[in-house]
Amino acid sequence: MLAWLRGTPLKQLMTGAVVDAIEYVLDGAKTYRFDLDSTEVDSDERRTVGVKLQYRILEAFGLPKERPLDTTIMGIPVELKATIGGNWTIPREGQCEICLLTQVDSKSDRYRVLLMRTHRRWLNEGKNQDSKRTIRADARDEFGIPVLEWTPLPRNPLKELTPQQLEVVFAARVGIKRRVTSLFGFLPEVVIPRVAIETVAAMAKDPLRRARQAKPDIFFNHELVVLMGTWTPQRELASKYGFDLSGDAWVAIHRETLGEDYEAAKSMMERTGG
Repeated sequence: MLAWLRGTPLKQLMTGAVVDAIEYVLDGAKTYRFDLDSTEVDSDERRTVGVKLQYRILEAFGLPKERPLDTTIMGIPVELKATIGGNWTIPREGQCEICLLTQVDSKSDRYRVLLMRTHRRWLNEGKNQDSKRTIRADARDEFGIPVLEWTPLPRNPLKELTPQQLEVVFAARVGIKRRVTSLFGFLPEVVIPRVAIETVAAMAKDPLRRARQAKPDIFFNHELVVLMGTWTPQRELASKYGFDLSGDAWVAIHRETLGEDYEAAKSMMERTGG
């Protein structure tokens, strides 16, 4: 089973599944939220990340939802468990079975994956009303097989803003164009993923169109050229300077960085305006 997992694009699939689960719960395009550890996200919502992640893993790896546990890999029943805390709660039916365990550390923007048979003697004695039990730390460390060691998650650049900058970017009764202009002014030469732009422009009918209208202001106010991953020439030019604009990300670049490509980049930006 371990060989099967490692024979897949494991890191890519798992990272995508974790990011999708977190973004689903945050729902930034409707809630303005971008940080799972924010006080705006209650504990019940955080717990749903684990549930959502189980389904994202099934989808990512093309695994069936199949009894007696959550799925089967190579004909072997597997329990999928995910946590954003320090431990996993193993249901009665998953005890003494093979478990694929994912732990998300959202504060440090990382996650890891273990494979372990959760024998009852390796579980803590205390249990809740559903007979769920947590894994003993010593047993986890000795018998949990690392599928992926701690692996970085892409950090939402909105987390890099100071409290004062966040007040500007999320100011009430201020237009999206002004807020997006401020965002790129605060974060020059930082790749801004689509989800971050949609969060800043939350509740708008066409958030990306509204954001595109900010490009002239970003240029005139901050002397930055905006390149968008939507367009192949812009994506390739950004890549030349070390910026990965996959997934329709954006970046605002200084003239000095672009050097001899400055005029070409500026022309690209102007041709793909709002």
